[in-house]
Amino acid sequence: MNKPTFIHETAIVDTGAQIGEGSRVWHWVHVCGGAKIGSNCVLGQNVFVGNKVVLGNGVKIQNNVSVYDEVYLEDDVFCGPSMVFTNVYNPRAAIERKNEYRKTLVKKGATLGANCTIVCGVTIGSFAFIGAGAVVIRDVPDFALIVGNPGRQVGWMGMRGVKLEKDKPGLFKCPESGAIYREVANGLEPVEGVSIGVC
Repeated sequence: MNKPTFIHETAIVDTGAQIGEGSRVWHWVHVCGGAKIGSNCVLGQNVFVGNKVVLGNGVKIQNNVSVYDEVYLEDDVFCGPSMVFTNVYNPRAAIERKNEYRKTLVKKGATLGANCTIVCGVTIGSFAFIGAGAVVIRDVPDFALIVGNPGRQVGWMGMRGVKLEKDKPGLFKCPESGAIYREVANGLEPVEGVSIGVC
């Protein structure tokens, strides 16, 4: 059973915004009227959520993050403190480019580390892990571990956020649980029967 929705007295939630059951909206948050926020989400202090934004269920956004128009976060995405989204590729103060917003999609279970930057127009795969301070300029495969500027893949992460080890050709293993993942066209996938609670 979900807890009641909580909105702190300092938060601004514009008319029309949809906030799901059990979500918590903390100090000095601003949610624009067109935003759609799922159930059991957490919006930390000083978060901004634009009009053309959709957050799935269980999304956690830490302090000082702005989620601009055309950013879409699927279920259970984690956004670390002060990480950055963009929505215009080549901004200029004197040129309005609101009709040039590029869609950014972050798929289920992905982690975006503190102070990382996601350049607009990319898709970040399911359960991918973007390290703190990384700058993402291209699509990221499912379960990929990305670090640096520009972001580069340095390995794979399992569902529980543990770096995977090479097992056999095309297979990777979680050293914590023993769960096995296999290579596929868009990254990795867990072997059948694996779930986030055990891998």
